[in-house]
Amino acid sequence: MRVLWISLAVIGLDQATKWLVLELMYRHQSIPLIGDWLRFTFTENPGMAFGIQFGPPGTVALLAVLATGLVIYYIVQVRDLYLPYRASLAFILGGAIGNIIDRVFYGVWLGYGGLFEGRVVDFIHVSLWQGFVHPSVPLIGGSYMELFPIWNVADMAIVLGVVGVLFFHNAFYEEMLAREQQGENAVEQPTHEGEAHSSSTERPASNGVPPAHSADANAATRNEPQRGDTSASSSPGA
Repeated sequence: MRVLWISLAVIGLDQATKWLVLELMYRHQSIPLIGDWLRFTFTENPGMAFGIQFGPPGTVALLAVLATGLVIYYIVQVRDLYLPYRASLAFILGGAIGNIIDRVFYGVWLGYGGLFEGRVVDFIHVSLWQGFVHPSVPLIGGSYMELFPIWNVADMAIVLGVVGVLFFHNAFYEEMLAREQQGENAVEQPTHEGEAHSSSTERPASNGVPPAHSADANAATRNEPQRGDTSASSSPGA
């Protein structure tokens, strides 16, 4: 499937930029690009989006691997269907694998943990809003946050893919229904042709007599003398 090249490109760009950050920046360093609105800020996220964590170490990484497996399975199921929709899924897959590499291997590669204990490298800092979240908000209530949080190329690819899936879903669904209808018509047409051929070759005679018997009856009729001819030949005055 050619759309997987999109996933590979996302993975390559994501990992290349993360390693540049690891090599050129120190943790929590922030480099302004456009005032305070856009910066490069090096952080490491051990959890999910917004830093949410739950379960023992490695739980988030394991769930991410399982979710990515489902995405791969779905892409295989919809192969050869609407291209923009599949390309959107490829962006999601590439971003998911990019962050999985961090979570699974970075702890070992960078020497601070084992497998599935790595932290995701984030550095793209877009600050549209900052403040405390109301305590009534589940999971993140009472914490200080920024909108958007610090993210990376993989996160951007996932967001772009989700937007594409939502935008192209209707067109994808219509194409899928059209192909299913074509498949049903292709199955029904040979069946109807076979039924028509069978009815034309096995059609009984109109008088209800099989063709062979009907021929014998016609021959007997031709050999039987006509009743009027017999009466004429036996008449004395003929």
